Amino acid sequence: MRVGVLGVGAVAQAVHLPLLARRPDLFEIAAICDLSAELVNAMGDRFGIASARRFTAYEDMLAAGGLDAVMILSRGSHAEPVLQAWRAGLPVFCEKPLAYTVAEVDELLAAEPAGRPAILLGYMKQYDPAVIAASELVAQLDDVRSVEVTVLHPPSAPQLAIARIVTPSSPPPAEVVAAQEAEDDRLRRIAVGEADLDVWRTYRVPLVGSLAHDLSVMRSLGTIPAAVEYADVWRQSSASQVRDISRDRRSMGEVPPQVAASGILENGGRFRLAWHYLPDFPAYRETVRVIHGAGVLELVFPSPYLLHAPTELTVSTLDDGAERRVIRRSVTEAFETQLEAFAAMVRDGAEPRSGLAGGRADIVDCQRIIAAWTGPRGIPVGGEIGARIALDRSPADAVEAVH
Repeated sequence: MRVGVLGVGAVAQAVHLPLLARRPDLFEIAAICDLSAELVNAMGDRFGIASARRFTAYEDMLAAGGLDAVMILSRGSHAEPVLQAWRAGLPVFCEKPLAYTVAEVDELLAAEPAGRPAILLGYMKQYDPAVIAASELVAQLDDVRSVEVTVLHPPSAPQLAIARIVTPSSPPPAEVVAAQEAEDDRLRRIAVGEADLDVWRTYRVPLVGSLAHDLSVMRSLGTIPAAVEYADVWRQSSASQVRDISRDRRSMGEVPPQVAASGILENGGRFRLAWHYLPDFPAYRETVRVIHGAGVLELVFPSPYLLHAPTELTVSTLDDGAERRVIRRSVTEAFETQLEAFAAMVRDGAEPRSGLAGGRADIVDCQRIIAAWTGPRGIPVGGEIGARIALDRSPADAVEAVH
């Protein structure tokens, strides 16, 4: 499969390009594209891509042809690049975020090619052997009482240090930065209206950019949120902090947020989500616990950039009056299994674990969390989330908010 790659930044360098290169049985990196010519040439040299197949404009890469599929790994919302790929007749692997607004996803749903799957969303945790094993176990239960998610998130820079990421020696041209900021601002207004910048940052990074992974895991487990009853966001700092938060400052502010939310599952059980940004925490850690009448299933995820670091599934049950624990660990790489699924989707029409409907559900849940935080506290918020708050109050208010 001849793949064109849009975006050769951190996630491409740390994960996708190396995995594509070591699977010549499935993939050929047929073209790459990035706004930075310096990065394009560095990655082109590293992965042996012909000079004529290195691009700094996505439109040029699509127009050049010679592709069977596109992988979208660039910054920001991916809705428009997905549409462009579909217009060129190409199926898409789309890293998160798919989009920041429901409106963007609805436009994609209206344009999605008919007949066979055309997009796989990059929720690699859904392809983790531990998650698949857990989903098979949860499918046998009829009494999930609670799902508890905790993310402990250190700064991005130390997580990525192992990958030796190449960064451009100079910033993008001013006109490129201005265009990106204008598009970000347009989507911000659609999502949250004229809300404070910190509302947008919280929605964009901890929720759509991170907890969406956990929402996708919950969907894989069949533990679907039905309503968000409570949410809170706060910021705390420490005078003894050692690590600098470096580039995270731009996306989350001087003091990044902490997020908590809870609500009701479709089966009547409950869920709790907690996302903590911890500057001095030694290593990324993510835990998903499923509590049911006969025991507990616990998934513990390492940093996603540590390829082949196993996710640990611990199953605790009763065994003749004693607690029995079974631990399952596999070094099968979820990112690689996900790429195999993408190949199967393109070649055989195999359904992905998440397409547009799943991505839309995750965005709606992220908006519900922001609404449950801002609404009860009277924090001003407009756009789609403001309309959601108004709809909970009265249909008439919702119509006015939408307008």
